[in-house]
Amino acid sequence: MALGEFQVFEQDLSSEALAQYLQADAIAVDTETMGLIPQRDRLCLVQLCDPDGHVSAIRIALGQTSALHLKELLEAIAITKIFHFARFDLATLQHHLGIVTQPVFCTKLTSKLARTYTPRHGLKDLVAELEGVELDKSAQSSDWGNVASLSTEQLAYAANDVRYLIPMRQKLIDMLRREGRWQLAQDCLRCLPTMVTLDLMHYPSNIFDH
Repeated sequence: MALGEFQVFEQDLSSEALAQYLQADAIAVDTETMGLIPQRDRLCLVQLCDPDGHVSAIRIALGQTSALHLKELLEAIAITKIFHFARFDLATLQHHLGIVTQPVFCTKLTSKLARTYTPRHGLKDLVAELEGVELDKSAQSSDWGNVASLSTEQLAYAANDVRYLIPMRQKLIDMLRREGRWQLAQDCLRCLPTMVTLDLMHYPSNIFDH
């Protein structure tokens, strides 16, 4: 199904969509779930956007444990996957679909390293400052489990969660380079897979504390 420039797929990308996304050097990715604990709350939707603005959403069925085309895309080494708060999405994708996503860029992590003049690093705040767009987040806390009957508002919300990540990535990189923190950011991004493993093994987030 197409919703404007927004395609919706059932359980996995089509072969044609996979081939299109594999041409990109970076793609934006987001997930919608029933809650914030991957081991308890199921994955409902995965959204993608490429540099040309082609947005797709994949409905994940109850009990689904694999999506082979999506796995091929998200594990492709030549493509950077851009998330906002990657730590959660990576854990969710790995736990539910066995996808070990790499390489990764996180706009929330890099915002915290670059935008030290503000405590506001949510996607809505970041898009407002860097892209001049006011996101409608009213569908954020809604029932994503009824994937067969997602509303137009939910689909629009899901699409907007990935539309702005690619241009924001470059702006954040430019800020980090300007402030001499780009190498630090890269080191932090490389730590994300380890953090995800710790999360999935139920280690506390304060494991590095005294």
